[in-house]
Amino acid sequence: MAAAESSPLTTHVLNTNDGVPGAKMALSLHRLDTKMMIWTMLSVGTTNEDGRCPGLISREAFIPGMYKLRFETASYWEGLGQTSFYPYVEVVFNISDPGKKFHLPLLMSRFSYSTYRGS
Repeated sequence: MAAAESSPLTTHVLNTNDGVPGAKMALSLHRLDTKMMIWTMLSVGTTNEDGRCPGLISREAFIPGMYKLRFETASYWEGLGQTSFYPYVEVVFNISDPGKKFHLPLLMSRFSYSTYRGS
């Protein structure tokens, strides 16, 4: 993974079911190859104790295009001894100005989730 300081894309997972950070959740970042129309995995990571996953991508690798963050929610809930309705969550988004900073939080419970573009 890229250095945390230079990552123009950050994420934060919040377990709204229990009111705590979504720690130790596996996730991956992908970019769509528009010629082949397939997703290319760029990085993988795990959220820290604060529910954050620093260093997703370097500023140099962050180019215009369509991206997705895939959060492995079933594994997270199973690790807590619980089940969930969604086995994973994929958040797909477009980047037209990679010079900006993008923050994509995931707020989730066992039966719902939401996301937004933060700063």
